[in-house]
Amino acid sequence: MSAFSIPLRRLAPVCALAAAVLSGCVSPASRLQGDAWQAQLARWQGAPALLLGEQHDAPAHQQWQQQTVQWLAARGQLAALVLEMAEAGAATDGLAPQASAAQVRAALRWNDAAWPWPRYADVVMAAVAAGVPVRGGNLDAAGLRAAMQDETLDAHLPPAPLARQREAIEQGHCGLLPPARVQPLVRVQLARDARLARTVQQALQPGRTVVLVAGHGHVQRSLGVPTWLPADLRPKVAIAQAGRALAAIESEADFIQPTPALPPEDYCAGLRARWPVQR
Repeated sequence: MSAFSIPLRRLAPVCALAAAVLSGCVSPASRLQGDAWQAQLARWQGAPALLLGEQHDAPAHQQWQQQTVQWLAARGQLAALVLEMAEAGAATDGLAPQASAAQVRAALRWNDAAWPWPRYADVVMAAVAAGVPVRGGNLDAAGLRAAMQDETLDAHLPPAPLARQREAIEQGHCGLLPPARVQPLVRVQLARDARLARTVQQALQPGRTVVLVAGHGHVQRSLGVPTWLPADLRPKVAIAQAGRALAAIESEADFIQPTPALPPEDYCAGLRARWPVQR
């Protein structure tokens, strides 16, 4: 889970749009992707990496990712698909384009409890069907524990972006974390970004684009994966926003993909009921 995301995810699809996403019947040129995004992809042809930031519970965002993968794959421009949703070392390399969803899930060691498979099936299977490897980029449990104790991570970001990371962790946990637990979780976010960046670098191919799918906190230019990539790599960053885009997000990306707003929901209500305020 991205530390920039509310811990409580929606587990049910939202309205009729989700049905279209899960059915796999949406074409790459659907109105959701839009002419502006297709034109932008055309301008970015040959970019070494394209970092796609999502809100995890917005079905339109996974649809946008699927369409992007299909657009690049159809032109022979997709080098690999890297996912926050699977651990580093898990990959579909060696699977045939006709591989079944069960084979793909096994290869990626998919954790359905953390990442409901129907939400990401279409984008993953689109890459597999195109003969493009899908690779996990997240930390495993041991890596997460080690990151919490790694004080060297504290010096990676300048003070202002580091403060934004802390604020995001606090807000993402509904203000319920005791202060002593915030910085270890900031380190986890930084370590995840570093691991995702390494996975992207390992997948690079001349003239083709590696696509990363992750929560929008992981792809922001001043905070996330771009801060761990070589300065000369110059990835492109696109962030999908459900409803009105936040100004802070706009400054972190090369492109904002607007999608329909989601129904209002109090993400923190359940967490407050389970967690007492810890101070």
